[in-house]
Amino acid sequence: MNAFVQVCAAVSAAVVIGVAPFEAFRIHRPGVQRFLGIESEGLANVHLWSFCIGARNALVGVGTLVGLVMVNVGDRETGTVLVVACLVYLLFSALFMGLADALGYWLPRGGSVRGVLGSGVLPAAALVALAV
Repeated sequence: MNAFVQVCAAVSAAVVIGVAPFEAFRIHRPGVQRFLGIESEGLANVHLWSFCIGARNALVGVGTLVGLVMVNVGDRETGTVLVVACLVYLLFSALFMGLADALGYWLPRGGSVRGVLGSGVLPAAALVALAV
């Protein structure tokens, strides 16, 4: 696993770990809602899901970092499998976020673009670099 892939994976992990507390604990704040590109209407009905998404993002971010440590100081093959699995999860999560927006589930419509790009580009780049 080359340095480019490792940097993409590490930054991706940092992004989802960094955003997780906002999704899980601070979703009710107007500034966080603007940051995440969501409307406050009906927020009480989705707080459970936002909490779970934040927790899952934190876990996949930590898993990515653990895999990177394994690649560099432990079992390289197992670490690579863990990093790739986490990158695939991150990429598909971003793609499904975009799909939810395209289906009209994201309010306001188009609000997912920043999140899709922010959480999907680096995992995609890393996976392409691994495949080449």
